[in-house]
Amino acid sequence: MDELDSYSRTVSAVAAEITGRVAAVRTGRSSGSAVVVDADGVLVTNAHVLGDARRGRADFVDGTQVDVTVVGTDPLSDLAVLRASRPGDLPPPVTLGDADQLVVGQLVVAVGNPLGLAGSVTAGVVSALGRALPTRSGSAGRVVEDVIQTDAALNPGNSGGALADSRARLVGINTAVAGIGLGLAVPVNATTRRIVAALLADGRVRRAYLGVVGSPAPVPVTVAARTAGATGCGSPR
Repeated sequence: MDELDSYSRTVSAVAAEITGRVAAVRTGRSSGSAVVVDADGVLVTNAHVLGDARRGRADFVDGTQVDVTVVGTDPLSDLAVLRASRPGDLPPPVTLGDADQLVVGQLVVAVGNPLGLAGSVTAGVVSALGRALPTRSGSAGRVVEDVIQTDAALNPGNSGGALADSRARLVGINTAVAGIGLGLAVPVNATTRRIVAALLADGRVRRAYLGVVGSPAPVPVTVAARTAGATGCGSPR
């Protein structure tokens, strides 16, 4: 009984700390959740929650409603940044944690707005770490690495919401329901911080690519002499 009471106290404390800082985001056609991460009115959500929308509204559990604009989206990490029109009306930001320090079996609490039910809280454990989440933007594809797997119940509308540790630190942005008892969250770590900073600065994330490009070229004379062809591979003798 003492263990259950301790568990309940921990979850309740995290819920009390985080719930007021998670908003329901509505953009007209879609809805999800977003988390206040900066005192200047910055919220983070999933890119797939926003789609092509450029503005929307954030509703908090205390009744506060704030118009938001989309600063930038990065479909390849499934992260997006919003800015509130009235930063002073927002609650204080959450404390950012480091998902790289999580261990399997650790308690986590998910806060969001599943199925339009504002301020919903579920709890579970980190089921696995290092999962991969394929994402795509047009013809470009990428795999989000080090995704957190949890058995905390997630449903449509939880996307963009908070995944917090037992000390109410934000360690993930809930992103997908992969099955019953199987939810996925984009980790909050150094990489996530760089992506958010890039979105705030430029509205997009610039990525370097490494590849190989081929083009036709004349066959060198010495090679042509040996192969009895001067126009390329497979030339008639």
